[in-house]
Amino acid sequence: MKNFTYIIKDETGIHARPAGMLVKCAQGFKSDIKIEKDGKSADAKKLFGIMGLAVKCGNEVKVSCAGEDEAEASAELEKFFKDNL
Repeated sequence: MKNFTYIIKDETGIHARPAGMLVKCAQGFKSDIKIEKDGKSADAKKLFGIMGLAVKCGNEVKVSCAGEDEAEASAELEKFFKDNL
């Protein structure tokens, strides 16, 4: 399992547009990908799950990738977070 944490820097947090882009990115991998905030977690491949976390600017999220392509998934998602959130 590969994990990383990230503090959201986007002023609007994870709203609909970046959440949709995140889902699209996550769906490109076979690994199970979870996003966790304040003890609640969501499947990164499900838009409503991500939106349900209500991630705001300044919140810390933990992303966990487990599966056959976990290293690639973790690296790509970490880059996505840095570039977009």
